[in-house]
Amino acid sequence: MTLFLNSLLKELIIVNRLREYRIKASISQLALAKSVGVARQTINLIENNKYNPSLDLCIRLAECLQTDLNTLFWDSRHL
Repeated sequence: MTLFLNSLLKELIIVNRLREYRIKASISQLALAKSVGVARQTINLIENNKYNPSLDLCIRLAECLQTDLNTLFWDSRHL
């Protein structure tokens, strides 16, 4: 199973729509950070592609922004 997931992840194109969805939801970096249990600087680093969040954090961000992981971080249109 892990081997399958690893090969699938290599095919996915990573994108970062966090800032777009946060602004669309009218949520500040600080409010989003508090909602998911991280520092505001962590949100800033993710939005600027300087930090790769864990899967757990990605899930919490997607839930907070009322979207799904595929929409927020991955583009699988090229599979």
